[in-house]
Amino acid sequence: MSDTFSGGSLNLVRRANLAAVLDYAWDAADFTASDAMTRVGVTRSTTIDVMDELVRRRLLRELPNARAVGDYRKGRPARRFELRADGGAVVGIDAGRAHLIATVADLRGETLVRHRLDLDPENDAPEVRRALAGKALDAALIAAGLTRADVLALCIGVPAPVDGAGASPPHRDHFWGRMNPGFIADFAGMIPLVRVENDAYLAAVAERADGAAVGLDDFVVLLAGERLGAGVAVDGRILRGAHGGVAEMVAFDRVTGVGGAWGLGYRAAQWAREAVAEGEIDPDHPLARLRTEELDGRHVLELAASGDADALRVAARVGETLAVITGIFGSLFDPRRVIVSGAVADGIGPVLDAARRALPDELDLPMPELHASRLGADVVSMGAVAAAVQAARDGVLDLTLPRLRAGA
Repeated sequence: MSDTFSGGSLNLVRRANLAAVLDYAWDAADFTASDAMTRVGVTRSTTIDVMDELVRRRLLRELPNARAVGDYRKGRPARRFELRADGGAVVGIDAGRAHLIATVADLRGETLVRHRLDLDPENDAPEVRRALAGKALDAALIAAGLTRADVLALCIGVPAPVDGAGASPPHRDHFWGRMNPGFIADFAGMIPLVRVENDAYLAAVAERADGAAVGLDDFVVLLAGERLGAGVAVDGRILRGAHGGVAEMVAFDRVTGVGGAWGLGYRAAQWAREAVAEGEIDPDHPLARLRTEELDGRHVLELAASGDADALRVAARVGETLAVITGIFGSLFDPRRVIVSGAVADGIGPVLDAARRALPDELDLPMPELHASRLGADVVSMGAVAAAVQAARDGVLDLTLPRLRAGA
């Protein structure tokens, strides 16, 4: 048989059987042919034949049988198998404007290495972004003891709308093109499976996989630090749109009570600075003692969480804005839950409290639950890993043997 499953070299029935067994193995621990046969619904001989083929393809590993591990009682010991999760790697990159976070994981998505590279947000020329993304990728792989040849799938999250082909539409000042400067073409020659997605879309992927949206079909994830971004799931699907523009935030420029796509952390810092400048906060207050450039949203939210009255007033104002934003998403998409995600989520409790108080005035439909994410600042990179794992699951049968590590 050919070393590739692409084209016409594998009949459709056999490919379907291989895909079904492999899909079962990807989610299972160790298993026997009987386990796989029961779940997949094919004959025992077909199951064994398919599993042997997947072993030859370096996708499954045969384990010691029940006798060898001391669990044998009588009869012929069953052969046991597992996915070769260490047979290759996937990488997820959060390519923000001011940072690159590259996470290397095994084929099950278990993190091996996470590497952060801070960027100059003003130096965002396409060639610079491409070079730095490659630098972050290689640094993370070196730390994991791997090379690009070990990577089956790469997913990159960018702060721009992204369509199903990984491209971003034109923008009036070319910002989206600078954020997504041809990453697919740049990496596709070295890594076989490459995806580019919007960062908030990937935050929604992460929250659904291992966060506050597990088990939910209808939810909105707000990336809400310096700028707002949103991933929207309706009826079990994370929405994209024709050009990747679902929930594009320019709409909030025209919404009274919001006035733009500035994030919750940005608003907290800005309104605290204004309160200090206007004398509404005592000069001896911790916020007033900070230099203007040092006063950020984290300081405000930490003080609000501690019960500081001045910080709580700022948090309440931010919460009222969040209520308006939530009301808009609630009216458009009818989610069960709105999740505030990203680094700002750690201290967002007082803002959520204020938003819950204000939300009944913003919405006629039943109010969505407001939740803070527990996934932290790495949520986009985590979502990119989950998307890369899915790309590997969907596409690995079309890859030739050398893409999988022989010695793993």
